[in-house]
Amino acid sequence: MEPFKKSRKLNNVCYDIRGPVMEAAKLLEKEGHRIVKLNTGNPAHFGFSPPENMKANIINNMPRTEAYVDSQGITPARQVVLDDFLSKGFTNIALDDIWLGNGVSELISMVITALVDTQDEILIPSPDYPLWTATVTLAGGKPVHYRCDEAADWQPDMKDVRSKITPRTKGIVIINPNNPTGAVYSREIIEEFIELARENNLVLLSDEIYDRILYEGDTHWSPGVLADDVFTITFNGLSKVFLASGYRAGWMVLSGPRERTRDFREGLSILANMRLCGNTFSQLAIEAGFSSGIQGIRQLVAPGGRLFEQRDAIYQGINRIPGVSCVRPRGALYLFPKLDIKKFSIRNDEKFVLDYLMEKKVLLVHGRGFNWPEPDHFRIVFLPPMEELLGVVESLSDFLAGYSQG
Repeated sequence: MEPFKKSRKLNNVCYDIRGPVMEAAKLLEKEGHRIVKLNTGNPAHFGFSPPENMKANIINNMPRTEAYVDSQGITPARQVVLDDFLSKGFTNIALDDIWLGNGVSELISMVITALVDTQDEILIPSPDYPLWTATVTLAGGKPVHYRCDEAADWQPDMKDVRSKITPRTKGIVIINPNNPTGAVYSREIIEEFIELARENNLVLLSDEIYDRILYEGDTHWSPGVLADDVFTITFNGLSKVFLASGYRAGWMVLSGPRERTRDFREGLSILANMRLCGNTFSQLAIEAGFSSGIQGIRQLVAPGGRLFEQRDAIYQGINRIPGVSCVRPRGALYLFPKLDIKKFSIRNDEKFVLDYLMEKKVLLVHGRGFNWPEPDHFRIVFLPPMEELLGVVESLSDFLAGYSQG
């Protein structure tokens, strides 16, 4: 009899952060090995914890979670999200513009499904957070990657962005601060994105999940603040700034010209109603999160804070390894180092991270997993405690000293 096969829609969909190398790591764990997992930005795995009042609000209000709620989310949680956006400088937005979901991932999927027709194009940065590329592909659209320039601190190459706009382009994804590079985009870059959207009637899809994880006093610029005449969808959530990835609580705001987005909003409502509602437990955490969670992350990213010091330590350590270089991340939780592929004769970056995993029991993600075209980068998370991070630098230096794919 014929085997049951996956849908052909999945043929070009991948999410290598949890891909084949991760599966190899699971097998090693079953054999009794301890794996240092530097493949995901999962704060809870490394001793970070959400504010206590977020947990308490869920426990104390448990009876409120027993029924379906509004498909856009409960009003108190949407109100605190709205208040936060208004405090950042957003104008002409109201409660009906706020949508809550089961993490930003679900909201991205809903938006792309509601927006993209077959072969519509969405511009996405390279490197990117691969969920964006996978979601556009699964929706039947065409992800088109614009280049970010490593020599310019990973700022987007705006000439490349402009050159890739076609009559089929529907929107532009901005990931700022960027995952995986840690780049924080300048105001000038954001204003150029706004102008491109204005000229070409495009929607801006602004992924801002790391907006308050900034180092050296950098400023985060949101396109939804700088232009209220351009349709912008801004995404954020509890996962990173509030250190609560497992709560799966995300939100988005639709800003810009309401009269031109009415039909799209109807489509979004259809999708939101089909899944009934978001997780009510996590929405209760949103209510409490803004009162204390922001101060916690500010302390972590300030000089002397754990994230600030760990970022500096691994950045300096990585750059001391012969054949490895890295741009200093100015936001988020990651480094995206570059390998001298001639020195190490690297032709396959996935093989590199697999070889490193098998020998040193450390799990990384190869650069092509983030839709970077060359096999010369990898991503590393700097969430583990300092001692463990320094041990990873030492093990990587030792591994590369004798490594070659030649």
